[in-house]
Amino acid sequence: MSEVLLMNARSERTVADSAEGIDVALLNKIARRLFAAAPLEDVLLDVVEVVTAAVQCDSCFVYLLEEGQLVLRASKNPHPELVNRLKLKLGQGITGWVAEHREPVAVSRHAADDPRFKMFHDLPEDRYEAFLSVPMGSGGKLLGVINVQNRAPHHYSPREISLTATVGFMIGAEIERARLESENSALSARLESRKIVERAKGLLQRELKISEEDAYRAMQRESQHKRRSMKEIAEALLLLESMKRRSK
Repeated sequence: MSEVLLMNARSERTVADSAEGIDVALLNKIARRLFAAAPLEDVLLDVVEVVTAAVQCDSCFVYLLEEGQLVLRASKNPHPELVNRLKLKLGQGITGWVAEHREPVAVSRHAADDPRFKMFHDLPEDRYEAFLSVPMGSGGKLLGVINVQNRAPHHYSPREISLTATVGFMIGAEIERARLESENSALSARLESRKIVERAKGLLQRELKISEEDAYRAMQRESQHKRRSMKEIAEALLLLESMKRRSK
């Protein structure tokens, strides 16, 4: 009898060691991601990849908090019609509840019967049985929510919940960095576009002897007529002026 107990103990220890080895490997993988300085889209796909490696699941969603709403930004299953479009308010559905209270929720079966659940008919995952939702943040700031779902009933173990929360915490800082970098890049692009438009506007003022307002309106009308951005119209005007100078 003692030999059987000893064998069981060794077996349990082997499983635990194996799980711990997987956990360490996942955490090392996350740490490597943090030094990659990847774009935001790649970081979010990394979140999905790491979470689905940590928790056996049929679906994984990553929502980011943007302007007071949770926006679906990444998915394990392809949903091109919903990614970057599906939005939830804080407190709406289980996902919104988790964001509002900053506490994880694990439902092992009949997730749709949970009073906090919100049905989206465009999402087949809404008919899945099990649902795990974990807040994602950095420095005390809520960044979003990670959702994991299973078609069949599934008891999410403390390890699975803890690992998912750890992924959200560790990679939260990287998401914040990537988002700020993306915003700074967009701001730089807008500033560059404004400079180009200003130069083209000044060119029209000199060439046509018109006011700044009339020059801007002329470019605006051309933009609408050609269905091109103001930057493209400005670049075309500056290119034409450059070619005229070369010809002289």
